[in-house]
Amino acid sequence: MTTDTPKPAPAELSFPALGTTATLLVTEPAALPTAEVTLRTELASIDRACSRFRHDSELTRVNLSAGTPTTVSACFAQALLAALRAAQFTDGAVDPTVGQAMATLGYDRTFASLRPDDVHPLPPPQPAPGWCRIAFDPHTRRLCLPPHTRLDLGATAKALAADRAARNAAAATGCGVLVSLGGDLATAGPAPEGGWRIALADDHARPAADHGPAVAITGGALATSGIRVRTWRRAGRTLHHIVDPATGEPATPAWRTVTVAAATCVDANTASTAAIVLGDRAVDWLRGAALPARLVGLDGHVVRLGGWPLDSSAPAPGGSR
Repeated sequence: MTTDTPKPAPAELSFPALGTTATLLVTEPAALPTAEVTLRTELASIDRACSRFRHDSELTRVNLSAGTPTTVSACFAQALLAALRAAQFTDGAVDPTVGQAMATLGYDRTFASLRPDDVHPLPPPQPAPGWCRIAFDPHTRRLCLPPHTRLDLGATAKALAADRAARNAAAATGCGVLVSLGGDLATAGPAPEGGWRIALADDHARPAADHGPAVAITGGALATSGIRVRTWRRAGRTLHHIVDPATGEPATPAWRTVTVAAATCVDANTASTAAIVLGDRAVDWLRGAALPARLVGLDGHVVRLGGWPLDSSAPAPGGSR
């Protein structure tokens, strides 16, 4: 008589990164150090290329050169292409030219550095110039922004980092990998038995109790966008970080959170962000996109689309949310 040796539980680690928490899980505990090096390398690369809070980032250089052609790195080019694809897919609901709008609202520094209640009046809103005005040749990597345009790649760059890190770590270790960067989560390689259990919450840093909603995935990615966590006050108004490109203002609240499943984290985060911007139009748009989604209204009511399962109360491993 033989018995199967129980497989070890996934190994996990977490650390601060990109203004949020990076969490890494691997199905083979011995692979954790190699996977961690891969993840940290990817995060450093994306930060150098796409951070709008670093004076020495490539994004800062690109924004300062608006109106003048410049050549960008391969990493920045990939991030820009992801942002442009997101803008096209969402018909501009997710637009990388919202950088000036974000700065006008006061989000021109890391979130941790924002004053919680700034009494200074808000300048007039700055609608996005529009992604269609960006001139970019992916073959030569020559880019020219319209004058006075500032890019913000935050809606896609973090998700791209999750995708790349999960894929590269799985290739380097040969095991299953889950990478979570805040609400952006990507998997690669074989999933653990029963799938990756993902806890769902308004705030990834404050997950629900064990009885809270959770979902299992065996591959692909999840992303959650919401309006409750990254908020601040300015001139007596409560603002959040998801901007409607058409107005330059925070998107009108209709959903507390939106979680979307997709093949890649970039696609999932693009759709969840677009849903917040689209508000009442999000349900029809997500149905048209044929993406599984779970939307939580301001009053807590839940809308499930695209075959999203009923909420399960099974606990998830720490960090995988």
